[in-house]
Amino acid sequence: MNFWEALFLSIIEGLTEYLPVSSTGHMIIASSFFGIAQDDFTKLFTIVIQLGAILSVLVLYFKKFLQSLTFYYKLFIAFIPAAFFGMLFNSQIDHLLENPLVVAVSLVLGGVVLIFIDRWFKESEHSEPSYKSAFKIGLYQCAAMIPGVSRSAASIIGGMTQKLSRKAAAEFSFFLAVPTMLGATVKKTYDYFQNGFEISPDQINLLIVGNMAAFLVAALSIKFFIGYLNKNGFKLFGYYRIILGIAILIIHYFIYPLTTL
Repeated sequence: MNFWEALFLSIIEGLTEYLPVSSTGHMIIASSFFGIAQDDFTKLFTIVIQLGAILSVLVLYFKKFLQSLTFYYKLFIAFIPAAFFGMLFNSQIDHLLENPLVVAVSLVLGGVVLIFIDRWFKESEHSEPSYKSAFKIGLYQCAAMIPGVSRSAASIIGGMTQKLSRKAAAEFSFFLAVPTMLGATVKKTYDYFQNGFEISPDQINLLIVGNMAAFLVAALSIKFFIGYLNKNGFKLFGYYRIILGIAILIIHYFIYPLTTL
């Protein structure tokens, strides 16, 4: 991985992490085009730069994180399903992460859901989930263990099923990303060193640049998403997912087989 590849992947992470379009899916496709998808450091990089995206949430919503212990209890309850199923199906998840076709199909199916979600769930004024609702949102988030589903989309849909407003569902998804992504980063980093890999000084520099870029772009992305969502809903993201998923399938079957990269 060179500097420009690292920067490009970091921008993609920042842009897509909190949008319902699957940041993991986008980075799998981008790294496949670059021909670095199978590289062990690339796999570590795409997880570790999530720390920058996490920091953007902490900075933008720092008052929320200082509000009360109840806030943290709900986050912990919502985090439990992902922690449990993530540990249980770790090897299966890693296998799926290497398959761009899984991403393509997930993007299309998730796009169809987003097109109709505003019809299925009427706008609500509820701004906080209950403990029970938080756990259910956490269960929905587990669907994002399939690459291309989108952690953001899954948890936002979960929030709307629990009668949260669009804004509240999106913001709880942001908050839930903090423990979920932090846990994934710690686990991936631990596994990387356990397998005998080392990080060179140049790779450390790439991780620093990657986190800085992901932080800045993610902060802008969050601001845009909340403003857009309140006025327009999810349809645009649904159409985008479907177009991207179909494009990936066309490229794979008629231009260049992505799984061979």
